[in-house]
Amino acid sequence: MGSWESALDAAGINDPGLREDYGRQRRQVTRYKREAVLAARLLLPAPLVPHVIAATAFMHRTDGLLDSGPLDGRKAAYARWEQEVADGLATGGTDNPELRPLLNTVAAHPALHGRALEHLAGALADLDFAGFATEADYQRYVDAYSLPAFMVVATLLGPDGDQTAYRASCRTFIDAGQRLDFVSDLAEDLADGRLTIPEQSLERHGVSRADLEQARDLPAVRAMITEQLDLVDHTLTEGRAVVALVPPAHRPMVRCMIGLDELTSAAARADVPALLHRSAGPSRPAALRLLGREYLRARRAHR
Repeated sequence: MGSWESALDAAGINDPGLREDYGRQRRQVTRYKREAVLAARLLLPAPLVPHVIAATAFMHRTDGLLDSGPLDGRKAAYARWEQEVADGLATGGTDNPELRPLLNTVAAHPALHGRALEHLAGALADLDFAGFATEADYQRYVDAYSLPAFMVVATLLGPDGDQTAYRASCRTFIDAGQRLDFVSDLAEDLADGRLTIPEQSLERHGVSRADLEQARDLPAVRAMITEQLDLVDHTLTEGRAVVALVPPAHRPMVRCMIGLDELTSAAARADVPALLHRSAGPSRPAALRLLGREYLRARRAHR
């Protein structure tokens, strides 16, 4: 813990140009994930913080190429990025300042090499994504896209050596987290033309897509969304097993991640009809209390 410069020192990142590359990515990540950057700074051992920032920046850049602009342009831009990353990982070098931190982080944490390639391969599942017909389709999406994306950062938090059991537990956690994202961002996704609750669930409850798009506060709509939140909470409870599989120094961060999802689910459940109009999220005071509790535990763990 401590200052950013101290974290770079602790991570052995001494080259001035590389330090600036990491710093630029830290500023980028802070713009869209300020709370996550703060949590990493407070809860993780200092040598790991720059590497978590680099992994997060890589994941965000990859996802951004899939989300921005016309489809044909996205495909071409993504193909160029995929090849550039693959070449950089193969050679260990690049002239791209947006990629240099990732390659340095991979050198420090070799397990990330394979996880980065898996994310690149799986990210294409999100390119043409418009929704799911069945629950099985959703589960395939988690396997193809959500889990590989999550493992880019989660690999750095996991145990040294064999991560087979850890990855399986991460799969449970990200199943809950991805479903929660889809439920809490339901209105936003519908506005973008994406229905992220499986059509199978709508049919079972007698809900139409128009009911959701027109924000009809119907008993069937509330029952369907509540069912999704029930699945989130059940899976999230099972996903808590991941905490015991990470090194003790990383547990405050992992507990905080799970706790934020629990707070988000509780906020969504507290006003289900509001999800038809706006996204749900934890209140700032509740999130700060959670962060404060885990910060105190992190200080004890890092002594």
